[in-house]
Amino acid sequence: QVQLVESGGGSVQAGGSLTLSCTRSTVTSSTNSMAWFRQAPEKEREWVTSWAPGAPATYYAASVKGRVHFSQDTSANNTFYLQMNSLKPEDTAVYYCAAATTMTFSPAYVQHWGQGTLVTVSA
Repeated sequence: QVQLVESGGGSVQAGGSLTLSCTRSTVTSSTNSMAWFRQAPEKEREWVTSWAPGAPATYYAASVKGRVHFSQDTSANNTFYLQMNSLKPEDTAVYYCAAATTMTFSPAYVQHWGQGTLVTVSA
């Protein structure tokens, strides 16, 4: 069983930055593709970014492209980051780290979820 633990959420003013972390309990498993999703109050969970080992690119939702960057801790391989810049009030949501067997853009294909970390952006 893969466990995912997020950290780094908090409150920030519009235009600010935050970096979220996701640490997974195992490095090697069948669910090595990673993604971030977010869920704003009273809204459905939406995809933010996806990465998979060997994939030609990291993919980003249009709403965050150019402001968000996904990265992996190359020294440990079990920690992933979501750097968020130029934050907007509409970025306010609980952010979830996710692991899947293949690159996924939908919550339906996620095998493991973290507990979520809250990001609040004030105007």
